Amino acid sequence: MANAIHLHRILSAPPEKVYRAFLDPDAIVKWYPPHGFTAKIHKIDTRVGGEYKMSFCNFSTGKNHSFSGKYVELRHNEYIKYIDRFDDPKLAGDMQVTVTFRKVACGTELIIVQEGVPDVIPTEMCYQGWQESLTLLAQLVEPEIPDE
Repeated sequence: MANAIHLHRILSAPPEKVYRAFLDPDAIVKWYPPHGFTAKIHKIDTRVGGEYKMSFCNFSTGKNHSFSGKYVELRHNEYIKYIDRFDDPKLAGDMQVTVTFRKVACGTELIIVQEGVPDVIPTEMCYQGWQESLTLLAQLVEPEIPDE
């Protein structure tokens, strides 16, 4: 598929913790928006066929970018496939995102493929945004904080 983004990351956290960060609404709003953005989840149903609606807000300008989607496939702690679509008609079309979680000696190998990115979005901007988000994901899942 054209306009595909391929990301690979090793996280020093177990797959079940990383997987949970992709589906837990409180976790998503903490790590998913790239630097300079906040996130709001308006609706989320994290099961196959379940739908979600989210928005990112540019903290500097206050401008919102909303999008929605549907979970296509979920394999517990191993795989997530979902469809994203922007609400903005200038960014029409479905983007398919697949996320693979694989246990490795030091934690989790994470592979993300995003396909169908609208032509008006430069690929390098997608990579930059994902890299920022994945840095925030690592900061969320890698610390081991003991219960009190």
